[in-house]
Amino acid sequence: MKYLITESQKDKAIFKYLDNQDLVVIGYGDNLYFVNSEEDEFAKIKFNDISKWCTIGRDLMNEIASFFSLTNIDSISVIADWVKSKLGEDFRTVDVEREIIVRYF
Repeated sequence: MKYLITESQKDKAIFKYLDNQDLVVIGYGDNLYFVNSEEDEFAKIKFNDISKWCTIGRDLMNEIASFFSLTNIDSISVIADWVKSKLGEDFRTVDVEREIIVRYF
């Protein structure tokens, strides 16, 4: 089944999709990690509060791009906007990594 989503509704639909993932935000040191549960050793998203660097997991980027028929660049942009809305932080850099390991201190 296909859905027609207008440009103005696209971001709202993706934000709702990400909200429904029920990601937990955990802080370790200068980093905030968006994980599925507090026991996860791999994160979907990492934000460094000092460098203002946001790192998005490649799997999440691919999931959003595939599900919403976006390019990888558009997927990264929308995910970054969602993170900004959750943290109220602006980024200097947004990057993608294959695995984001949660560092335990």
